[in-house]
Amino acid sequence: MMQNLLLEEGGLVQVESVHLMVATYSKFQPQSPDFLDITNPKAVLENALRNFACLTTGDVIAINYNEKIYELRVMETKPDKAVSIIECDMNVDFDAPLGYKEPERRAQNHDEPTEEDGDPSSYADMDTGFRAFTGSGNRLDGKTKGIEPSPAPLAPSDIKRGIPNYDFKVGRITFIRNSRPLPKKNVEDDDAMNRFIAFSGQGQSLRKKGRKP
Repeated sequence: MMQNLLLEEGGLVQVESVHLMVATYSKFQPQSPDFLDITNPKAVLENALRNFACLTTGDVIAINYNEKIYELRVMETKPDKAVSIIECDMNVDFDAPLGYKEPERRAQNHDEPTEEDGDPSSYADMDTGFRAFTGSGNRLDGKTKGIEPSPAPLAPSDIKRGIPNYDFKVGRITFIRNSRPLPKKNVEDDDAMNRFIAFSGQGQSLRKKGRKP
């Protein structure tokens, strides 16, 4: 209090009695970036403000937490420049600490393609005739007998499912499915089904037909 009023021991102070409005909002600015090390600053400030009766815009208050003193400047108070904080419901906000600098962020150029995206036009330059395990082999004894030459590369028309589609275009999705040939139908079975008529068979009676005795 004496530090805020620029007083020394033995100085004279003139005190006036005033009626203050109840606080509804206040904004504080920490005077050191060390205040950001506190896990829950609002809870710490709420506990420390119990030792204060009022707040005035422009004042600097000091709170003691974890054996360290933190100073906060009152930047704004509502509904007046001087408010009472006794038994009130007050919203608290914090400004950036004094001397705090935000970490620099490297600007990314979205026009240039990244390594992950790649250039789709380069896919067409890839060798479509790639086949796994087609390299030439060497024998330990130095002989070349029994070594078959590498097979001829695949033509683009021989590409089947499992090999990447190098004609892919960005924004287009192609679903590849194996088409199975339909089974051939027997003409005689079709004719029999067409001639079939329900309940058209002949019935049998358990009682033999004849004259009554």
